[in-house]
Amino acid sequence: MKPEITILNIFSARKLIKSHVLKTPLRFSHYYSTQSNAEIYLKLENLQLTGSFKLRGALNTMLSLPSEQKNKGVITASAGNHAQGIGFAAKLLNIPAIIYVPENAPLTKIEAIKSYGVSLKIKGSIYDDTERIAIEDSRVKDIPYISPYNNPHVIAGQGTIGLEILEQAPDVDDILIPISGGGLFSGIAIAAKAINPSIRCYGVQVERCPVMLESLKQGQIVDVPMEETIADGLHGGVEKGSITFPYIQRLCEEVLLVSEREIKKAILEFMEYHHLICEGAGAVGLAAVKRYREKFVNRKVAIVISGANIDLRTIKECFEILEPDDL
Repeated sequence: MKPEITILNIFSARKLIKSHVLKTPLRFSHYYSTQSNAEIYLKLENLQLTGSFKLRGALNTMLSLPSEQKNKGVITASAGNHAQGIGFAAKLLNIPAIIYVPENAPLTKIEAIKSYGVSLKIKGSIYDDTERIAIEDSRVKDIPYISPYNNPHVIAGQGTIGLEILEQAPDVDDILIPISGGGLFSGIAIAAKAINPSIRCYGVQVERCPVMLESLKQGQIVDVPMEETIADGLHGGVEKGSITFPYIQRLCEEVLLVSEREIKKAILEFMEYHHLICEGAGAVGLAAVKRYREKFVNRKVAIVISGANIDLRTIKECFEILEPDDL
């Protein structure tokens, strides 16, 4: 039986990583509040070191490794942001790291990963293939594999965002959280629900790869056809037996889907009205609060802006969908 991840684990994670990560702002959004007839706050993990929340879970995991495992090094697979978190931690702690990324990983993320001096391997046409290759390499080399989501230390590290949100806005009613493998959602929801069980935690996923939504419908992790998406950080399946799934079954109010056009428009609106950059995965909550505004009327809502690692080519693609009445 797998040990339960609790808020105590998340408090321990915060103590461990506190000196290495930023406590990111929770900023009121006049624009999104007006658009949704709600009180909207943005948790700006796009301002986190490495440009993503993933640093939290990666650092907590690497700092928690026993000495003999640190000496062996680590292996991971990532669409980009988790890899940067592992790279940052590997350089900080002088731990060897082998990082696998898929062939479709954005160039901006690949260049950032290289800067940490890790062994970078570009393998697999999609993330699921990359993950399988990395796990097999970990088995053959007997080197610890650090999943981007299926790891209790990763989940506890991401859960520190939930602690911060509840400290910054104790009376928040709802939290919108990007969801793919579920590490970010699980950590935040565990923390938030432990502090205030009445908080509603929503996962937000893209229409082109609704793995978690379909898995929840069927009561087990399933594979679904996936198309390319601007939210590359949310692309990919979920490892069978992932420890995140029971938490999502228990703590997720609902998984909300958003379209490619809605995400692209949200990226541009975030630039226009907040003068900040977010990547596709970071923009899904913004898209959801407009598409499903009736769920949030007169409620205080925190939206997790999970990352900022987007390249200029992708931003240009966003402008191509604009119509005269947009923005």
